[in-house]
Amino acid sequence: MKTECPPASCYRETYSEVMSIEEIVQQALQEGYLTPLMETEMGQLCNSASELSMEEYMALDQLMGALLTGEVVAVPRKKFINVMEELVLAEAFDRVAEVEKYGDCPLDVGDIAAYALNRLPPLYATTEEGARYQRRRAQKELHELITEQVAAAIACNIDRPDFGYERQALGKSNENSIFNQVSSLLQIYAPHFEKD
Repeated sequence: MKTECPPASCYRETYSEVMSIEEIVQQALQEGYLTPLMETEMGQLCNSASELSMEEYMALDQLMGALLTGEVVAVPRKKFINVMEELVLAEAFDRVAEVEKYGDCPLDVGDIAAYALNRLPPLYATTEEGARYQRRRAQKELHELITEQVAAAIACNIDRPDFGYERQALGKSNENSIFNQVSSLLQIYAPHFEKD
């Protein structure tokens, strides 16, 4: 059976507007797709709520049913890589080790890599063959640019102010599928609604 690509509208950036759980579920039901962004947004709403309302519980129940029947399809997480990420990280680790050997200033490799990656072209691949091609291409054409951007990122990182606890790192991604997440939420909040 051939899988159709989801319509472009299902990739719109829902985080630009605050949506409720019911609105996200309604959007998924209308479009027939639950994107990773919608899934993340809904998870954040559920985690930040002290207790779900009956409407939210019913919306999650409706979504679970639609996912199980295939009325709504969960769009899989990315199936591609940006080869530039591994190249920049390798360069950053090498340069950071050199700098830290001669100085007492601790450097954040994640910040350095992000800074450099924002100034370099992406090199996406969906297969191992494609990734090898992109690596060879980067070594021939982009090695000097990668080195320059990592050096600039290190210089910027050394000069940045200490933000202390004001900065929040990105959370770790949850490996559970949307089915498990919705099921867990329903199990957690179902007893509250049976008592009402």
